[in-house]
Amino acid sequence: MEIPVLDFRVYELGIANVSAADLEKLSKELRKAFTEVGFVYLKNTGINQEEVDKVMHVSKKFFCLPEDMKKPFSRGSFSCNEFHGWISVENEILNPRRPGDLKEAFNLTSLSADNKWPSEGVDDFRDVHVSFFLRCKDLSLRVLRLMALGLDLEPEVFLNAHKHIGSDANATTLRPLYYPPVNSTCVKEKQLRCGEHSDYGSITLLFQSPESGLQVQNRAREYVPAPSIPGTVLINIADLMQRWTSDVYVSAAHRVLLPPAGDSSTRQSLAFFVQPDDEAIISCCDGSDKYPPVNSFDYLLSRFNDNHVK
Repeated sequence: MEIPVLDFRVYELGIANVSAADLEKLSKELRKAFTEVGFVYLKNTGINQEEVDKVMHVSKKFFCLPEDMKKPFSRGSFSCNEFHGWISVENEILNPRRPGDLKEAFNLTSLSADNKWPSEGVDDFRDVHVSFFLRCKDLSLRVLRLMALGLDLEPEVFLNAHKHIGSDANATTLRPLYYPPVNSTCVKEKQLRCGEHSDYGSITLLFQSPESGLQVQNRAREYVPAPSIPGTVLINIADLMQRWTSDVYVSAAHRVLLPPAGDSSTRQSLAFFVQPDDEAIISCCDGSDKYPPVNSFDYLLSRFNDNHVK
């Protein structure tokens, strides 16, 4: 089954008044995508391609710096947040059965101006990324509202657990990713640009450069391509949301393949991982006990420790 493309124009960022009929129609379309596939492309969201290209341009300037200029910003060196910062190539193993992933990333988990921020050669790094973080936050809240409506729940059910996005009381993260050129003669056995995994939180927003490689697992457990479609954002359900909805909304595994032999192109993406507030207790929204209640941050930390760090 192909990943559907939905038109979000009636509820795009900047539109204040939306009819109940339009919201209901869009919520049903989202529900169908999230229950049958786990992924959906949205077009006409209000976030345009120029905004995405600008963030990718700035993040690439950072990733192309010498390693000794990036090390001071390494993840784990920020006292305010253990997730915030730069991750080097092969430092993560998202599928523990494979070697380290052939990618770099920078986690923007804390927006505090008091943090160390890259400046030399990328003096607009913080401002550009924080601005995009807030745009993704606004779009995410609209999607979460529609997801509740699609389940015939009160529209604030999910929003009430995401009140602190952008603060130190919430681990939502904007993650620019950079996949450097691959020398096929030096790749380890079974190594990928990003190993098979599912995301941990509520939902994920993904913006991709034109280079291919992303695959998602459909309900038949087959991996199918998820190409870049200019002007769209690819959204998927994450594991905590699947628990929250008692397996109605489906979290799907995904991966990024190596480029073909001889292909020296790079790849970029921007992932916005939406996480409930740290102190939120996530219980099945249908009142069942299919999954026991879990603290949002404890769940994130357990998944991070199990699957994320080399």
